[in-house]
Amino acid sequence: MSHQLTRQSLESLAASGKDQRHRLRWDSIFALPHWLQAWWREFGTGAEEYLCNVMEDGDIIGIAPLMVKDGRASFIGSADVCDYMDFVVAPGKETAFFAALLDYLRHDSIDELYLESLRADSAAFTNLVDLARSQGHAVSCTLEDVSLDLDLPPTWEEYLDMLTPQQQREVGRKLRRLYEAGDIGYSTVEDVASVQDAMDVFLRLLRNSRTDKAAFMTAPMESFFRSIAETMAEAKALRLSVLTINALPVAAVMCFDYNDTVYLYNSGYDPLYSYLSVGVLSKVLSIKDSINRGDKIYDFLKGAEEYKYRLGGKEIPIYSCRIALK
Repeated sequence: MSHQLTRQSLESLAASGKDQRHRLRWDSIFALPHWLQAWWREFGTGAEEYLCNVMEDGDIIGIAPLMVKDGRASFIGSADVCDYMDFVVAPGKETAFFAALLDYLRHDSIDELYLESLRADSAAFTNLVDLARSQGHAVSCTLEDVSLDLDLPPTWEEYLDMLTPQQQREVGRKLRRLYEAGDIGYSTVEDVASVQDAMDVFLRLLRNSRTDKAAFMTAPMESFFRSIAETMAEAKALRLSVLTINALPVAAVMCFDYNDTVYLYNSGYDPLYSYLSVGVLSKVLSIKDSINRGDKIYDFLKGAEEYKYRLGGKEIPIYSCRIALK
């Protein structure tokens, strides 16, 4: 069966995502067209768009959301804001897609394919790596980080039962202390009209919570965060939640809800209220809200922070891979 590879733009990528006949599997929010567009607007300078479709009998069987710089192809995105990256492939078409993609890259003067932020269960890690090795390419994969996620049970009580006895007591104690401190509120912004005001609160808390987060939130990064919050709200996937004490915002979490999975993207809190554990409790309340919504997985995303383990998260390795094409 012959395969044809075509190029497209970020602007036309959204139409491919909406065309159900292609049966493409958009597993990661970080590969969605509107996410790629937001990243490219802020950080794409100096690279060339290199989005490729592999066609089979008129259908797209896979999309490679790549960019090229100095002879190296990599995902559109960066590990600091894209926790997972991957190709978009129709189920059962992985071998055909990756074989056609490697052939095209080799013949288009691409020296190396560098892929970062690959989950161990990603299409690239489970299919492309072995295929490239079988074709004689030099492949090196490095453990880059870990991510943690949590299988959500149907009820809050069942979630608490999943925790260790010590952690059950700790969560209960901290919640009691919080609710004794005043009038506690926990509200979630989801609509586009309210996003930017809520982002003012979120960004203030994020910057105040840690010096490294304040340094991370540069002007271009703030522009990206605001853009992606609005974009995800338009897609009905934003969950921007704020914890208040006596109407004063003390902690906030920015999550995305996609395909029954809630992604904890970033968070912040007021250090003046750290004695009430408002930072970790904002995540606890986010988990409770996700259970109430019927979500199936709570993904803490990259980073081995201790609270993720204490709240029931399980490790998933994250790799970066280099494939020499010359």
